[in-house]
Amino acid sequence: MYYETIFIVNPDVSQENTEQLTDELVERVEKAAGRIVKREYWGSRPLAYSIQKRKRGHYILLVTDGEPQAIQALESAIRLEERILRFLTTRLTELSDAPSPLARRKTPAAESTEETTPETTDDSKPAVEADATEVEAKTPEAAATEADATEATPEAASTSEEATA
Repeated sequence: MYYETIFIVNPDVSQENTEQLTDELVERVEKAAGRIVKREYWGSRPLAYSIQKRKRGHYILLVTDGEPQAIQALESAIRLEERILRFLTTRLTELSDAPSPLARRKTPAAESTEETTPETTDDSKPAVEADATEVEAKTPEAAATEADATEATPEAASTSEEATA
């Protein structure tokens, strides 16, 4: 059976110490006849709400393969660790080799910033077409106001006519 455990480490703990803490938890799981299938460090991220007067935390994901005793050993170690603010363990129905959603979110953002060149920023048609689709999704009053504003410039008017055609 596969289990996914996400835990949040106190932001006052350094990243190196967070990795060391994660290594200790992995050893506990392995001693209890479990196996870590996936391990991801999501970085220091803001919390949805304050926990112990902290507004950020180091997020770590562990996907474990093993019997429930291995998960119980992991959770008991997490409960005893004062540096861990919160944790959540869920059972997975299937294991995916793909990176987690947060790991995927980091990858496309890094690629898009590297691909931005002066040649791609000069092409203004896609941006205007995207604005035209946003106008359609708004209320009729807001759409009419924005349509009047975009038709005020001759360049935007010609591209908005192309977008509607």
